[in-house]
Amino acid sequence: MPGLIASPLSGIHRGLGAKFAGFGGFEMPVEYAGVLAEHAAVRGAVGLFDVSHLGTFVVAGEGAAAYLNTRLSNDLDRLGPGQAQYTLLLTESGGVVDDMIVYRFGDDRVMVVPNAANSAAVIAQLRTGAPGGLAWTDRHTQDAILALQGPRSPEVMSKAGLPADLAYMAFSEAVAATPDGPVGVMVCRTGYTGERGYEIVVPAGAAPAIWERLMTSGGPYGIQPAGLGARDTLRTEMGYPLHGQDLSVEITPVQARLNWAVGWKKPAFDGASAVRSEREQGPARTLLGLKALTRAIPRPGMKVRDEGGEEIGRVTSGTFSPTLKQGIALALLPPGTQPGDQVLVEVRTRQEPFEVTKPPFVPAHV
Repeated sequence: MPGLIASPLSGIHRGLGAKFAGFGGFEMPVEYAGVLAEHAAVRGAVGLFDVSHLGTFVVAGEGAAAYLNTRLSNDLDRLGPGQAQYTLLLTESGGVVDDMIVYRFGDDRVMVVPNAANSAAVIAQLRTGAPGGLAWTDRHTQDAILALQGPRSPEVMSKAGLPADLAYMAFSEAVAATPDGPVGVMVCRTGYTGERGYEIVVPAGAAPAIWERLMTSGGPYGIQPAGLGARDTLRTEMGYPLHGQDLSVEITPVQARLNWAVGWKKPAFDGASAVRSEREQGPARTLLGLKALTRAIPRPGMKVRDEGGEEIGRVTSGTFSPTLKQGIALALLPPGTQPGDQVLVEVRTRQEPFEVTKPPFVPAHV
């Protein structure tokens, strides 16, 4: 696709008959055999995703972790070496510039994985005011990231000769064999599907060999290549937010029910004053789940109305849940809205009934 960056695995995806779309400036596979089949493979067996569109940069130098802890929302001091954490970078008014995973190698080295479209903005904001002794290395196009997700993922990792015995939100550096010789990789027990799984950061040039190794190892376990379509249905079933829809510079962590990703006792982080004030006063809207009571399938941007027909919010994420076989959504709704309430979603020309619920829509198995 003109103007889009190709994944290092683009040739493999084309050979598998993938359908592509632009995402965060990258040309990425949306589906191969179909979203429903790929979703089912991840929930029941194992699926392999290419998520190389995600940003990757390393901050190194004396006090790197301490400095980032004064800027990012969560408390990096809760981590030891080899541990990862979900965190946010906020605007001064409390909106979310991006959500990301940080990996702490030690006091003087941290890797940050933001979303594709926001990587440059995250680096620019964090570098502003940073101590001069820190080195910033943007590896966005030098690294590829594979995500192996599903209940059979530990067996596949072990068969592929990669570390499988990691705690949730832990990571390990390893050496992987390829036809061109051994390469260093980073294996992280993280993911975006709600299933047990791993994200593997590899040098871009070695990505095709590692992909093929995982697919071969996963053959006996029913592995399927999976695209961004299944990634979206899987993450929506878990209530995981997507930046640009459920999070944005206009949606705060308090509104998005991400208080757990904020180190409230820390002395400082970007946007601290704004979100502390909002938390104390109570948010003007809250991200909640919706389940269809009919065959309706909600989509982002659809209006949500109360039973009297008054508009009270908008759907931020909406899809068909392959697991539940019904439409599900996330929506920003006003104070006082409770699980069990009924609302109406404007689906095309109809007002369809939905029940308010608190995500996740299906149990997590991380």
